[in-house]
Amino acid sequence: MSLSSLLPAFGEAIRCPCCNHPIPALVLTNAYLCPRHGLFEVSVAEDGIIHLGSGRHWRFWQGQWYRQHQQVESLRAEIFAALDHLHHQGFYATGITLAQRYRKLVTPYVESRSDWFRQVYYSKLRLFGLPVTFQPDTQTGSRWQVIAFELAKKLGSPKTYRYFVCTRMNEGLRK
Repeated sequence: MSLSSLLPAFGEAIRCPCCNHPIPALVLTNAYLCPRHGLFEVSVAEDGIIHLGSGRHWRFWQGQWYRQHQQVESLRAEIFAALDHLHHQGFYATGITLAQRYRKLVTPYVESRSDWFRQVYYSKLRLFGLPVTFQPDTQTGSRWQVIAFELAKKLGSPKTYRYFVCTRMNEGLRK
């Protein structure tokens, strides 16, 4: 009997989807243990992993774990964190493209213009003040079955902020 047959589906170690540190597989189980975040179980049906403490799901694609959202607030929080990260890299977002599978989840929560005329004739959905589009039906490949969203970005800072951006405080400035 080989060691590989005693290990979970993703091999002897994976990177933790939360902290990105390597975490070892538990032999004779279908799980990985992160000392910081706890136990992750392999979900063969979803081709990913589930954090047993929170029930969060991730799927692996091109060397990276992507969160699979069941609630709109977790998706909004991830988008907000990506906007903040983008801002601190010197870019700003000009739009958000969401995976088609999130259309029903997100549509009731996206911002729309308060003027009914604009809602009917322009029907631009917005999230954090940015225009929201959904993945084109022609792009139904495995990429959009795994990733949740993409941000369209431009280099520099915008003249006016359309979305609120977190500001990271310098440790020396805290009292």
